[in-house]
Amino acid sequence: MKTIKAFAPATVANVSCGFDVFGFAVEQPGDEVTLTLTKTPGVRMTKIEGDGGRLPLEAEKNTAGVAVISFLKSIDSDAGVEIFLKKNLPLGSGMGSSAASAAAALAGINHLLGEPLSRRELLPFAMESERIACGSAHADNVAPSLLGGFVLIRGYEPLDVVSIPTPDNLFCTLVHPHLELKTQDSRQVLRSTIPLKDAITQWGNIAGLIAGLMKPDFGLIGRSLKDVVAEPIRSLLIPGFDVIKEKAVESGALGCGISGSGPTIFALSTEKETALRTGKAIQQEFKKLKLESEVYISRINSTGAKVIS
Repeated sequence: MKTIKAFAPATVANVSCGFDVFGFAVEQPGDEVTLTLTKTPGVRMTKIEGDGGRLPLEAEKNTAGVAVISFLKSIDSDAGVEIFLKKNLPLGSGMGSSAASAAAALAGINHLLGEPLSRRELLPFAMESERIACGSAHADNVAPSLLGGFVLIRGYEPLDVVSIPTPDNLFCTLVHPHLELKTQDSRQVLRSTIPLKDAITQWGNIAGLIAGLMKPDFGLIGRSLKDVVAEPIRSLLIPGFDVIKEKAVESGALGCGISGSGPTIFALSTEKETALRTGKAIQQEFKKLKLESEVYISRINSTGAKVIS
């Protein structure tokens, strides 16, 4: 009997202007998955910790379980696997909670069975898990969680994922208020069409952010962290968002936005001290609204999911 433990990090999807096409991984927090090979074929969830009893123990309904089932089917394996999932990411947080569970499970099972597939070849199985979680097999959370770094999802048919270099001295602040926003609900409030003027603005910001990361040009990064498509509508679901965004920039952050579908707020800075100061400023604004929150500070995570024991 072989047992292994794997970790996969939280992610920031959309990154303001890059709705459904950008995402990056952070160092903490993240989910842990312990996988054990057994003699009895099939995938079983033995325990889930940290979810308050809300996630299904049926493997075919859990993102970690679905990922492993899809993986085993693809390599024509009848292996038996038991999964213990430790949720360190809050549900409905906008930090890629479902993606981290799937990414950790895939990194672990792939290692247990001798690395038959590359990290990029694991992506379709993680995307299938996202379909179970929110009804859409998107990759903007699972790709950075699996691969690490800043990722562009250029297209899906065929899947085309591009890793974008990021400056070493780029820090991310994540502030998670004690609210829950379901991805499905956040998608339902979006418009199905956008004015051409807004589309042109968004295209410019998307290109500007990529160029700013690669040059690197921090001023350009800051100018490009603007979303005229999703944020104006989704921000209405987050109390105090406009003031919070102002406070983040006043604290020295390059820019600030909604992580994924929210309610977590992300900000990018060029120094750790600035990132810490920004986190305190955002947290203070939530506190004024009687909302408790957690703050996480890290560099961009370049490694993604990994085996830890």
